[in-house]
Amino acid sequence: MRRALAVAGAALVLLSGCTGAGSSDDGGGRVAEPAVDDVQGLDTALQSCPEQSGEPVEAADALPPMSFDCIGGGTLDLSLAPGVPTVVNVWGSWCPPCRDELPVVQQLADAGGDQLQVLGLVSQDTLTAADSFAADAGVTFPNAFDQQGDLMAELGRNGAPYTFFLAADGTLAHTEAGQVADLAEFEQLVSEHLGVTL
Repeated sequence: MRRALAVAGAALVLLSGCTGAGSSDDGGGRVAEPAVDDVQGLDTALQSCPEQSGEPVEAADALPPMSFDCIGGGTLDLSLAPGVPTVVNVWGSWCPPCRDELPVVQQLADAGGDQLQVLGLVSQDTLTAADSFAADAGVTFPNAFDQQGDLMAELGRNGAPYTFFLAADGTLAHTEAGQVADLAEFEQLVSEHLGVTL
């Protein structure tokens, strides 16, 4: 299943300077934006998600086979093996611990080089709030967009942050619930669960 980005409303907001153009309360206090398929025209510092060409993940211990559009372009398809050890960090601009953790995730992405892929998944948020927060935090690593929080709902988990450690074949090696304090802790988790020394 493919999750489309909510770009039309964001583009209207950016162009008009209005903060409420084309949006409405979704009943949960968050502003819902109309979903569209086209991500072109979004001015973001976030990198596009890498092209995926891996084999389908056949392991029972894997994330659900879901697909999400990426804010900077491309797609995150969890049904395909990433081909390299991968960290997927689930966050939202509404999440206080995410505000402290997201810059540390960027440090991990910078340290990972070719040994480790780091991706974000914005959950239960609006595109404009998430992109603005990422910019304020100095984040540039690729981030996919899960406006309704479908992945976490499928996993039966609430809140954020969560960090998933995926082996190159797509097997879920570890799930870290809650905030990772610093780069040293991330490096320890990556070494312990993915066998990657940074």
